[in-house]
Amino acid sequence: MVKINGFQLPTPSTYQIGIMDLSRAERVASGYLMLERIATKRKLELTWLYLEAASLSEVLTAVSPTSFIVEYFDPQTNSVKTGEFYCGDRGVESFDYRNGKIRWKNIRFNLIER
Repeated sequence: MVKINGFQLPTPSTYQIGIMDLSRAERVASGYLMLERIATKRKLELTWLYLEAASLSEVLTAVSPTSFIVEYFDPQTNSVKTGEFYCGDRGVESFDYRNGKIRWKNIRFNLIER
């Protein structure tokens, strides 16, 4: 469903896409709003209910660079698209500690198009 620099991420539990318009707006003397759309960008909101420690490490390593190429499915075009993205804040919760290993849950982060 989502690849980062060619690395296939595990299928997320939740895959949400935000379509964001970047605009410049100002009112003219008559009060009319002049709106200039500068760009339309995507924001992918990904969550996993549970990941094994090794998979979690791979995912977090993949989103560590300041930017990377993401291949994702876009609902507006009904096709796979590619773009340059960066990662927002990442959140991970510990699930439990078993046999000397921590298990992780509720992994979440956003990928934001540059």
